[in-house]
Amino acid sequence: MMGNGRGDTEALREEIRRTRVELGETMELLAAKADVKARLRESADQARQRMREQAGQAMARMRAQAAEMTGLARADMAQQGEMMRRNPAPWLAIAAGAAAVAVVLLIIQGRRR
Repeated sequence: MMGNGRGDTEALREEIRRTRVELGETMELLAAKADVKARLRESADQARQRMREQAGQAMARMRAQAAEMTGLARADMAQQGEMMRRNPAPWLAIAAGAAAVAVVLLIIQGRRR
């Protein structure tokens, strides 16, 4: 402490200045909490943003699954094609049966006329 009381006055002024700053910050926080419209708007914006993120994640998952399924389908078709090249007899039998059914239907239809 100084003998003339100047130190105490300066310290008191500094304390008053800090208190005013803190009070101003507190008032801003209270005003923000009291502004219901702004809080609702902010809440809606946050919800919108979360929905966009979730939709983006869902689209990414769906695209990944579609790519995986496409790859599996291509592999399956390639395998079936390879089986047909190795042993075409079952497919020839199916084609012959279909042709026979078509001929029988044509004969039956011709007799009805």
